[in-house]
Amino acid sequence: MRQLAVGVGQLLGRPPHFMNAYLVDDVLVDAGTPAAAGRILKQLAGRDVTAHVVTHAHPDHFGSSHAVCEELGIPLWAGADDAEAIETASPVPAAGWLPSMMARGKMPPPHPVTRRLVEGDQVGSFTVLDVPGHSPGHIALWRESDRTLLCGDVFFRLPKVSAPWNFLTFDVKRNHQAMRRLAALRPELVLFGHGKPLRDPDLLARVADALPDAE
Repeated sequence: MRQLAVGVGQLLGRPPHFMNAYLVDDVLVDAGTPAAAGRILKQLAGRDVTAHVVTHAHPDHFGSSHAVCEELGIPLWAGADDAEAIETASPVPAAGWLPSMMARGKMPPPHPVTRRLVEGDQVGSFTVLDVPGHSPGHIALWRESDRTLLCGDVFFRLPKVSAPWNFLTFDVKRNHQAMRRLAALRPELVLFGHGKPLRDPDLLARVADALPDAE
């Protein structure tokens, strides 16, 4: 595990930085695909993990959630408007063809969501921000004291910082609004669902300012 800030570690992935999971204080944030369960559990062995948060209900973020929660005996938390999709293992809506494709394929195992997170809730030393758009109930985690942001898939960095792909996104315009909101925080460290960490608030602001529906 790579330590990125006080109480924040990035789990090692294959390939590196492609599908990220983090340990924030004593909370696991996101859990990759179902194939990631063994790797995640190995890296968490011997650590005090008390809960698991999913930033949004896409299968590359809650794929191993059931296995990890069962193995560690910990509760699963998620944004209120994405909880049902995780509990029923149903595709969340998106603007393109992705939901219909996923509906024909195998989804990750469902798992009960014991805490439905909303704006202002605390997850360890971080505050929950409601940032819907990429999914209906997408959340981000923000720590004001050192300006650390876990943005989930509000932004991608594959490899450039950008909006997530439209065909994966529930409401593109609302996600652009979320991007502008997060960029306005001027985070000193941005941790993405997909991509390397970023320590450049000016770059994040430039990407948000260049969005086609910027006000």
